[in-house]
Amino acid sequence: MSEPAALFHDLGDGRFEPTDLCRGPWDPRAMHGGAPSSLLAGELERILGAGAEPGTLQPARLTIDLERPVTLVPLTVEVEVIRPGRKVRVAEARLLDDRGNRIARATLLGIRRTELLDLSTAVTMPVSPPPALPSQAVAMEVPTLLQHSEGKMFHADAVEHRVVRGAWGAIGPATDWIRLTVEVVAGRAVTPLQRVAAAADFGNGVSAALPPGWTFINPDLTVTLHRLPAGEWVCIDSGTHLGPDGTGTAESELWDEQGRLGRSIQTLVIDPPADG
Repeated sequence: MSEPAALFHDLGDGRFEPTDLCRGPWDPRAMHGGAPSSLLAGELERILGAGAEPGTLQPARLTIDLERPVTLVPLTVEVEVIRPGRKVRVAEARLLDDRGNRIARATLLGIRRTELLDLSTAVTMPVSPPPALPSQAVAMEVPTLLQHSEGKMFHADAVEHRVVRGAWGAIGPATDWIRLTVEVVAGRAVTPLQRVAAAADFGNGVSAALPPGWTFINPDLTVTLHRLPAGEWVCIDSGTHLGPDGTGTAESELWDEQGRLGRSIQTLVIDPPADG
């Protein structure tokens, strides 16, 4: 049997069949958040008329609420434009499991593109050059965190990582260049927004602030962009902030090799080890 070359297969009528490459590290039946996030991003772009091509809207804000675990079953995506407009437009997507239960929802805000503006008099936030892209990839093996070893997994087999700062499985802030190496939907070109969505969901994982045994699940992901990435690589410069009451946030600066793209943020649900 040939290895899967995409995260999903299009079954028609808004239905998608996931492959093993969607699988997350915590439960062999559930997906990594980057897989449904990239699927939803692509479906929202299609209905909104957003993307990198001339004449499309600029994808400016993507928000995804992961309401339940997304399991490896056929999924249905329902999309609609909920705010029509010439300058600003918003689309909403609902992700349903094979029983028709809503398990995630997402919105994408697009802003009209215009002719290149003269920004020579603008005063903006100072921005450092992007972190250098290392020449060597690193294997994303997490034996201290992994609770199963069943089949392919998104974090290790669907993306490539090149770490600049920190280390996978270590504690503390991290900077990681990430490249999606497979199609999101078989037979369709991967869009720049899908690459961002797939990478941004790693923020809480690469910048873990607590030792193994603690969990820090993100029930959402919000990405804001002032431009789309050029090329296949997206860099996340990530750090985690913790509150005393079981909440936290993971925040990431987003880059490509040309410079800063925007920012992503995940809210976190913090739980101590089961025997703690």
